[in-house]
Amino acid sequence: MKLSDVGDVSSMQPDGRPPTVVADGTARGESGVAVMHLRYQGGCYVKADLRQHVVCFASAAPIMRRVAGKTLRHLTVEGDLSIFPAGIDTASEGDCDVRSLLIAIDTERLALASAEGSTAGAQLTERFNQRDESLKHLGQLLVDECAGGYPRGPLFWNETASRLIARLAANYTTGAKPENGVLGSTTLRQLRDYLMAHLDEPIDVATLARICGRSQFHFSRIFRREVGVSPYRYVVHLRLRRAVELVRDGKLPLAQIAAATGFADQSHLSRWVKRVHGVSMTQLTNRH
Repeated sequence: MKLSDVGDVSSMQPDGRPPTVVADGTARGESGVAVMHLRYQGGCYVKADLRQHVVCFASAAPIMRRVAGKTLRHLTVEGDLSIFPAGIDTASEGDCDVRSLLIAIDTERLALASAEGSTAGAQLTERFNQRDESLKHLGQLLVDECAGGYPRGPLFWNETASRLIARLAANYTTGAKPENGVLGSTTLRQLRDYLMAHLDEPIDVATLARICGRSQFHFSRIFRREVGVSPYRYVVHLRLRRAVELVRDGKLPLAQIAAATGFADQSHLSRWVKRVHGVSMTQLTNRH
């Protein structure tokens, strides 16, 4: 992970040098989460225009912050949580040693997690000086994995990242503002119910658009905006999730699982498992 990955970021110490990077990175797969552990000596100055969501846990320090034009001065307590949604400009400044754990979350990955809870178009909200021991624990697990060279493997990373994103979606988002084009929770549930009942069949966008009562073009556009992925990737997401459940259940052969969840064959399923979870089918069944 690089600070430039999350947006246009300037980060330095009073001497003009960048902070010390204690650990940074992300595991194989498509978790949508990366971490960076930074250490500033003598003070810090950070200015950012974010493309990704950022969750921050910092050491105790007096901090001056400017977020979306508002200036705040407060004393952070060790382990305090701050949330910076993508799309805002922010600056932070402190005059003492600071340790900071940054967790970057892909906007589309959070949107997909919100849609899993039937809240299409949910927006992450900015927070400061919050306490969330569960979120902090998940973040620490990820940075420890990163610092240790991922000893428990990419599957552990991806599942921990999914838990972190799910907690963010459940506790730190607000519903979409009413406007034309919003899918709505009822429609999203109808779509998911239809898809889960027809995973073993060919599914096209035109059918999904008809369920929503919209044109195919309009449906595809608002679906991508509010769910975070294209209709096609959402279908693959549901197919893969169900396939993983069946693989771990261990009652069906892999070829039958692939057919039952709409994959062309066992090899097709294996490729998607490797791409999304970062592991082979064998590693998928041998959980940490």
